[in-house]
Amino acid sequence: MKAIVATQYGSPDVLRVAEVEKPSPRENEVLIKIHASAVVATDPGFRQGDIVTRLFNGLTKPKHAIPGDVLAGEIKALGKDVSKFKTGDRVYAACATTQGGQAEYICLPQDGPLAIMPAGMSYEEAAGVPDGALGALNFLRDAGNIRQGQKVLINGASGSVGTYAVQLAKYFGAHVTAVCSTANLELVKSLGADQAIDYTKEDFTERGETYDLIFDAVGKSSYSRCRNLLNETGTYVTSVPAPDFLAQLLLTRNSRGKKARFVAPGLRSSAQKAKDLAFLTELVNAGHLKSVIDRRYPMEQIGEAHRYVEAGHKKGNVVIIPA
Repeated sequence: MKAIVATQYGSPDVLRVAEVEKPSPRENEVLIKIHASAVVATDPGFRQGDIVTRLFNGLTKPKHAIPGDVLAGEIKALGKDVSKFKTGDRVYAACATTQGGQAEYICLPQDGPLAIMPAGMSYEEAAGVPDGALGALNFLRDAGNIRQGQKVLINGASGSVGTYAVQLAKYFGAHVTAVCSTANLELVKSLGADQAIDYTKEDFTERGETYDLIFDAVGKSSYSRCRNLLNETGTYVTSVPAPDFLAQLLLTRNSRGKKARFVAPGLRSSAQKAKDLAFLTELVNAGHLKSVIDRRYPMEQIGEAHRYVEAGHKKGNVVIIPA
């Protein structure tokens, strides 16, 4: 089968398409033919081999040669002990801990972060949900403790996590202010944002408004800059914790007032991820959540896809089509 392979850390040029052995499912695994994957915001860091990446993925070279955190596809074969799925099921999955999503086939355990896809979603639309939507749900619900009637600001509202976060915040009953560039103002409004701020023309930290929850989906702000924007019991959540933010986490851990919060979606248990994917499926089927696709690339253009994502201006998801 074809797969994207990286046997060393470095620039997008280390990524190549190669023929590798097609996997066979073990007793508790399903074999999935992958119809779509995605290049997510963390992929360039994993490819480059930043310090955090090397702790999880190999000090000198990638432990998992085939990258890919997420996928959507069809189950083609079952291990003898599989009871939760059947051949022909359309599924999507998160596979951040093992990678392997950017290939033609993958084997995953039935008890992993794997769920039946929403009925009305295409594979391309579904591929981004196990990363962007799953992350947005964890940040807003688990770290931010979002509640109906709250005023919520989302910085980086037009990215993969951000576009899902706007929709989820509206589902939870919040009044949503979205921060993005000029080109994406109408997009975030179409997703449900009550107000949109163009960061190229205005600094949202200088507006004088206060919020119950601020979610920085791109890690370009800070708790110290946003502290005065929080109400007396407000929460600041970021998807990219900088060293100074970690100190604020500790200082506000037991605070009944303003606080900084963070969760690591990728470190949640497989059972938790699977449960959340099933919940997101319900939201999609009910019309509360949809995916935004920016660009589609064939597997052979994986380097170009990484360069585009690395530039930091994508809106929604960047999808990889295996064949």
